Amino acid sequence: MAGYQWGARPFMCLNTRTWGKVFVDDFWSGVGVDLHLEPDVGDGRRVGLERALRDAVRDGRLAPGTRLPATRRLAAELGVSRGTAKAAYDQLVAEGYLTARQGSGTQVAQLPSAEAEAPNAAAHARTPRFDLRPGSPDVGAFPAAAWLRALRRAIATAPLLAYDYGDPRGRIELRTALSGYLGRARGVIAPPERIVITSGYVQGLALLTRVLDGGDIAMEDPGLAFHREVVRRNGGRVVPARVDGRGVRVEELGDCAAAVVTPAHQYPTGVTLHPERRRALTDWARARGGLIVEDDYDGEFRYDRQPVGALQGMAPGQVVYLGTASKTLGPALRLGWMVLPPHLVDAVADAKLHSDHHTESIGQLALAELIDSHAYDRHVRACRLRYRRRRDQLLGRLDGRNVRGIAAGLHALVEVADEAEVLERAEAEGLALGRLGDHWHVPGAGRPQGLVVGYGTPRERVYPEALEVLGKVLDGG
Repeated sequence: MAGYQWGARPFMCLNTRTWGKVFVDDFWSGVGVDLHLEPDVGDGRRVGLERALRDAVRDGRLAPGTRLPATRRLAAELGVSRGTAKAAYDQLVAEGYLTARQGSGTQVAQLPSAEAEAPNAAAHARTPRFDLRPGSPDVGAFPAAAWLRALRRAIATAPLLAYDYGDPRGRIELRTALSGYLGRARGVIAPPERIVITSGYVQGLALLTRVLDGGDIAMEDPGLAFHREVVRRNGGRVVPARVDGRGVRVEELGDCAAAVVTPAHQYPTGVTLHPERRRALTDWARARGGLIVEDDYDGEFRYDRQPVGALQGMAPGQVVYLGTASKTLGPALRLGWMVLPPHLVDAVADAKLHSDHHTESIGQLALAELIDSHAYDRHVRACRLRYRRRRDQLLGRLDGRNVRGIAAGLHALVEVADEAEVLERAEAEGLALGRLGDHWHVPGAGRPQGLVVGYGTPRERVYPEALEVLGKVLDGG
């Protein structure tokens, strides 16, 4: 390459063939810049270039006043069209990151200083370099091509009524597809007429709480605080039910109207509900007329054996099964489902009608097509392999430590002596982690301490480095 010198600093070049790493020193020499860029082209070259330049300005790697190359030269060196380069510049000028003046070219703008920010700006946590918090999948694994094919097929074959107000229970196409999928993949008894489509798990929990009309609802301790707040805001009274090494303690459910549980992979401890506890839980529901709400948030991801079947298959008349596409596809889709006992279907459908009428229809049709074509199954299998590999990498790096909840799911619980101390070191390294202490109903001294480590969220290219930082933090380095 012309101008190449040993010792030149690398930057990420947007190459028409590979978009890979190359060494360049003469490209930026004319503008006085020696820069390392890491474009992510998953959303397209223009967006990748915008993001890389934006990050460089935010991080201070491109100082205010730095003159950038002309669009023609930028395009030639990066192997993109001049229109792509110009569009990236124009977007960043519009956002205030760059300035463009006739005769002066394009320069990095002077961004507001920290002192000029709002008084409460310091309260906002800085964006972590590495995110190992639980709760999200790797959104980079979203099957965009398969989803686009399913969407095109759905639109091409959708009846005209699909674009009108719909059944609050959801499109029959999706309910029928889910009936078959849930039966074979999760062991759920799910006739289409007993399924209600929701805009995610949270809406399903909210609808059910309203239908129960302010009753006592037992929720696992520890468990997700946000879900407890959903119940409270919809009129329910939350009662803690302790979790031990065998899952929720059924004897603590008492006369509650319902119990919300995560039997396949308890959140956040990762415990699988013991078979004896399963039987005790369904016996409690039958004897007291209680309702079991099964949150099957990551039931498809089991690594030590075949996925544990849903609890609903043991007692379909006592269990409300809640599932979602958030962990298998992505939270952005806002698609979830409820499989209800017959006596609750009409009440929940009415609550759904008076909440948002119905979940958007085109996404439902696309998901139905994805399931019917078996593309959904293939995607889940691929994700299972991906996350198992990540789980194994995590265990390899933390060899010798007490790590729990590793048989399934997208997170693990790492026991530590002092959460606050470890999290302080993690923050200093730019590493974000979940904290077990955030999940107790009543925080206090004497509680077990641990870190909730999500291995689904990071992109593939940063995951190994994130694990190295995690190991360093846990080792006290």
